[in-house]
This record gives sequence, C-alpha cells and structure tokens, in this order.
Amino acid sequence: MSAARRGGGVTRTIREMFADAGVRGWLHVAELHRPEARVTVDPDEPVPMGSVYKVPLMVAFCRLADAGEIDPRRRVTLEPSHRIAGPTGISILQDPVEMSLRDLVVMMMTISDNTAADAVLRAVGATAADAVCRELGLPDTRILGGVAETWARLVTETGTESLAAAMERLSSNDTTVPPGVYDPVSKASTTPADMARLLRAIWTGRAASPERCAFMRDVMGRQPWRHRLASGFPYDDVTVSGKTGTFGAMRHEAGVVELADGSAYTAVVFTRAARADATLPRADAVIGAAARTAVEELRGREGT
Repeated sequence: MSAARRGGGVTRTIREMFADAGVRGWLHVAELHRPEARVTVDPDEPVPMGSVYKVPLMVAFCRLADAGEIDPRRRVTLEPSHRIAGPTGISILQDPVEMSLRDLVVMMMTISDNTAADAVLRAVGATAADAVCRELGLPDTRILGGVAETWARLVTETGTESLAAAMERLSSNDTTVPPGVYDPVSKASTTPADMARLLRAIWTGRAASPERCAFMRDVMGRQPWRHRLASGFPYDDVTVSGKTGTFGAMRHEAGVVELADGSAYTAVVFTRAARADATLPRADAVIGAAARTAVEELRGREGT
C-alpha cells in the first residue's frame, strides 16, 4: 500500500476517534527532524489556543533575554490586585508575591499560572510577542492580550457582568454559546502547523540561543499534567514535554514526544467538545490516543 493511501487511512481513523470522543479535532504530528513526514487533520485552520499561547510568549521572552532587552532575574512584585483568574499558582494566592521574571515563566509553563503569564506578557509586550511569531514563520499565530484580554472579551461576548457568570454560561449545556466566543479572530489563536513549527524551532535550537532553548525544553518537560498528550505514551522510557490549553469546550496540547530509540515527534492536538461539561475524560484522553495513532503510523512508514 502506498504511503499516500496509508496516510489517508490514518487520517480517517483519527477523525473517527475524535467523533467517537465527542469532539471536533485538529492535529499535526511530524518527525522532529524530517517534518515532511507527518500526519495531519486540518492543520492550517486557526483556532483559539487557550493557554498554549504561553509557548510563543516563552519564546518571545527568551529571545528578548538573548538580546539583552529583558533581565530574566528582574524581580517583580505581584499584588493581590494583579491576580488573573485561574485554578493554579499565584492566581489563587491572597498575599503579595515577589518573583523573578524567569521564575514566572517557569510557573506559567509548568502549572499554567495565569497571573504569572500576565506578568510575563506585560514585561515582553503583546506587540513584541506577535512580532516574534512573524519572525519565526508563524503567520497564523496571534497573542493579542493573552488570557486577560480573553477573559474581558468573554464577559462582553456572553453579555454577563462578571467572569464567573460568563464561565457559568459557557459551561451550560442548556444554553447556546454566543457568537464570537470561539472565533479565533478575537482571541489568542494559532494553527497546529504553526505550533509544530515553533516546537521544532525550540527542540532544534533555532528559536533562541542554545542556552535558552535548553531552558525551554526543560521547563516544558516539567509540566505535571498527564491526562492529555502524555496519556497516549504511558511508559517510563518515553519523554513527553508539552503545554496544555483549555478554554470552555476547547482542550488542547502542543508538545514533543521522545521515544527510547532516540526518535522524536512534534505533536499538536486541538479539540472542541460537543458538550460544555468541565470534566470530559474521553475528550482529554483522545488527545493522547490520536497523537499515538499518528506516531505509530509514522514509525510504520519508516519501516517500509
């Protein structure tokens, strides 16, 4: 069977996996050092990326640090009034916190701390972050104002008076999602193909200096969440480094899978669930299952 026919078959299989899990899915999985060897599902379609925006923000921070325009050790004090809503880290603390910008990057990448990410974005600047995306060949990636702007827009789009009320409306299966909520034009957005290019640049040392790229790979390898991409590779000798993103019915992860034999794959899977429930284990698990199916397909091609 030709590679083209096999590729079409695996794409159909992955679409069926998405449908069975109750999600609409987008996917780009490729060999790290041979990106033309890939499996994709609508890889060039922009979607809101949730906290995945923290990956290009991290890269922008590192490039500015390389250029001497940001001191990674600069101390930042975050008062309670600076808190951005989120379930982890500084976002849930009640007292002032002082931390270096570099450690704020670690917080935003490992436990997806929204307050830390907002502080980093204020230091980097949204314009500078978007400019870095253009420099690295990511034409469909836009940071905008990060999570703070996303939350503000969500309140407006849902016609509610608070973020809590907006989130409650977004999580209800009994109401229609207002137009614009999942429109990538008004949100931090990207495509699976763009994120795959960015991950490849980080892992091959082209996104920033070798020292900064090593820092970024290390930080992404420390993410504790194992219920999405990593769930498809539950082995001690497989390393999965990634960044999750969640926004309403959207569940994402962008990362790199490194196998025991030295082979590595960029793996980007974005999904939007048909249901609005906050807990949908199958919608999380299909991210890892789809990525594994794609990796197995690519490994099978290597043997032909």
